[in-house]
Amino acid sequence: MQFESFSAFLDMGGYGFYVWLSYGVSLALLITLLVGSKISNRNTREQIARQIKREQKLKLAAKQQAQQEVTNES
Repeated sequence: MQFESFSAFLDMGGYGFYVWLSYGVSLALLITLLVGSKISNRNTREQIARQIKREQKLKLAAKQQAQQEVTNES
């Protein structure tokens, strides 16, 4: 379908408002999905990093406690 002018293209035979509104809503939803996914991914990575640090601290504390028990027994 060819249009006589750019304004005729934007008008789309009287349906331009609905066509461009649907494009706008679709684009907004896709951007929201992309941003939400990036935020969720970042939060998940931060949680994993915190969990790893927590586990390392627990292992270190257990190791130190075991060493302390060995020195107390001697």
